[in-house]
Amino acid sequence: MRKVLILGSGPNRIGQGIEFDYACVHAVLALREAGIKTIMLNCNPETVSTDYDTADALYFEPVVLENVLEVIRREKPDGVFLQFGGQTPLKLSLSLQREGINILGTPPESIDRAEDRELFRRLIEELGLKQPPSGTARTKEEALRVAESIGYPVLVRPSYVLGGRAMRIVYDEEELLSYLSEAVSVSYERPILIDKYLSDSVEVDVDAIGDGEDYLIGAVMEHIEEAGVHSGDSAASIPPYSLSQEVVEEVKRQSKLIAKALKVKGLVNLQFAIKDGEVYVLEVNPRASRTVPFVSKTIGYPLAKLSALIGMGRKLRELVPEVFERIERGLSHWASDFMPAGKRIYSVKEVVFPWNRFPEEDPVLGPEMKSTGEVMGVAEEFGLAYYKAQLAAGSRLPMAGSVFISVADRDKPKVVELAKGFIEEGFKVYATSGTYRFLKERGLEVHQVLKVSEGRPHVVDMLKNGDISLVINTPTGRKERSDAYHIRRSAVQLHVPYATTVRAGYAILEAIRCFKKHGGRLKVYALQDL
Repeated sequence: MRKVLILGSGPNRIGQGIEFDYACVHAVLALREAGIKTIMLNCNPETVSTDYDTADALYFEPVVLENVLEVIRREKPDGVFLQFGGQTPLKLSLSLQREGINILGTPPESIDRAEDRELFRRLIEELGLKQPPSGTARTKEEALRVAESIGYPVLVRPSYVLGGRAMRIVYDEEELLSYLSEAVSVSYERPILIDKYLSDSVEVDVDAIGDGEDYLIGAVMEHIEEAGVHSGDSAASIPPYSLSQEVVEEVKRQSKLIAKALKVKGLVNLQFAIKDGEVYVLEVNPRASRTVPFVSKTIGYPLAKLSALIGMGRKLRELVPEVFERIERGLSHWASDFMPAGKRIYSVKEVVFPWNRFPEEDPVLGPEMKSTGEVMGVAEEFGLAYYKAQLAAGSRLPMAGSVFISVADRDKPKVVELAKGFIEEGFKVYATSGTYRFLKERGLEVHQVLKVSEGRPHVVDMLKNGDISLVINTPTGRKERSDAYHIRRSAVQLHVPYATTVRAGYAILEAIRCFKKHGGRLKVYALQDL
């Protein structure tokens, strides 16, 4: 009897999704159905993959090379799956290959090509695709030079992190110096990576699957938050709700091109930024991603199960012949090869945060992942699907009342239509001095409220008195314990819905409009019926 070893995602911590456990368990189920014995190596007590009756054998050990080699020596499996446990097992690919271990699915050299920054940059250039300008720095002086040549704002991060830890968007030289002295140590062993931050761009996630010959797009997801928010922390919509079909088709074309060049066998996740109609490649992960459960539920095909079977030599044309038939007849959905054309259903993924457990933490979204769970809303219109997703995440959007808007200078021009939209829906709009003046000068009926530092009654007093039913507040920088910090913390503690990006603000407005249009009624869908 054939047997395989599956590596899990390791210990449980914030910034590491339980979604990888879903992929591991689905892989086990698919392989068991195919008559293959499964061995699970993982050390997370919160997972289903470590239940005693999930796999045929369980090794509850840290996912490190020494333990993996010991289990292989003892069990003698036919091969090892790395792609279901996220980034932790993927890092072992080259070490395992050097030991002569059979890696099932995407070959280790392809994994290295996607993970190694310089190799990946060359691949994208060879394919004739675009990437944001980037560089690597090993000293403070080098970091300043690279950032200056790329042009601010830049996205900076250590080269050794998981879950986006210690990543930051930096807007000037002073912020960069502060980051280098406070957050990270730069050295030849631990360089930092610097990328041009594409302001006002839309981020797109793609989950795809391939068998070395054929490649299919699971789904193209449009992030609701701006690019720069970690993909694990951003709400996302299938199909995209603001991108043109032409842009989505180009994203699909580039995804298949990259997956084929990397010789992907199984799952692959790709991330793009769309700015002024141009598509930029951000990163590619030749493994299961956090969005695989969300995509699988939306399209009705278990991608992790298909990926496990591909790793054992099966072909996509044999596993899902009806999908290829639809594609050949031009009947597949524009945002997914797996869904039939004409399917008018929006699925919105929203994330759940542990802010209440961390009373000192600023509840603002950024490149560092902080979420601990996900929910999903399904409806025939984007606004309704987003409303349901918010409800599932514990946030009931108001249908009337007052909206407080206070945004960074760079965001002020973007909130004019947003404020106007809320006023048209019958909301009273409050703002602090800067945003108030900006909106007032453009002829909008807004009301000024004091900042916490300006005296009383201020905005936090209004929140405590129940006079504000929605907060839209974007961060201005890294000034901790600022007015904005107190506003965001108060919103969390008082369970007032809030958004820390402008795009999320517009999504909330659309959700409120849609919910009102449908008379405050929601239709319940069973996934089986979809």
